[in-house]
Amino acid sequence: MRAFISIDLEGMPFVVSREHLFVKGALYSEARKIATKITLITAEELHKMGFDEIVVADSHGPMVNLLVDELPEYVELVRGFPRPLSMVAFAKGSDAALFLGYHAKAGTGHATFDHTYSGASVDYLRINGIEVSEFLLNSYLLGHYGIPVILLGGDARLIEEDVRRFAPWTVAVPFKNAISRYAAKSPSMKRLEVELRKAVDEAVRRFEEGAGEPLKTAEPVNIELRFLGSEMADAAELLPQIERIDGKTVRFEAQNIEEAYRIFELLILAATGVRSIVTR
Repeated sequence: MRAFISIDLEGMPFVVSREHLFVKGALYSEARKIATKITLITAEELHKMGFDEIVVADSHGPMVNLLVDELPEYVELVRGFPRPLSMVAFAKGSDAALFLGYHAKAGTGHATFDHTYSGASVDYLRINGIEVSEFLLNSYLLGHYGIPVILLGGDARLIEEDVRRFAPWTVAVPFKNAISRYAAKSPSMKRLEVELRKAVDEAVRRFEEGAGEPLKTAEPVNIELRFLGSEMADAAELLPQIERIDGKTVRFEAQNIEEAYRIFELLILAATGVRSIVTR
């Protein structure tokens, strides 16, 4: 069997400072070690449970965060940015997926680093009328491929608001309970390791029993995207299929969620380019 793991940093245990998140940050090396440890625990347990192939997508920021020397021989690592389908690149063909270090969507209170895909450009993203987190966005794409998300580890607010509501069959492990955007409480790494290994075992057992299911959205897919700045919507409006709703908000229709995801990625890259031009 083949498992796919998508790794983010903001929802990892103990990660609470902006210095954890950037390559030149004073605490970035600590965050890398934490994320690599969590990934390794999960991969080891999956391998014990019969997954002989494990693809890990390093999916935060520049997407070169994990320490490659720590990963076992049965893990293939997806690295680098930008890349098509971003956080779930190379997932197609997997039997099951797991998300680690995931965080709540933009605008969520008492959640560390709440944002949706790009904290520098996105106010909200709605798919068929539902305001989504990265968990939902990526789950919908995997659902399009027939891949269920069997486990999520991350911010407790994400679990409470999105996982329990939209994918109650997904085994969830809270890595942190936030009291503010930049403060949270996490269990010890030793305790987390025990809980995470048990959760992986339970998730695989449920998967083998057919309890999980791919999360899907209706087609065609209607997207509404609100930017943080009107200049970003100016750039998005250059595409003929984009409709401008107001100063900061655009919408478009796609045949399916993969097409929608690709257009969304392009719009974010354009927004990032515009912001870099006007602020240099």
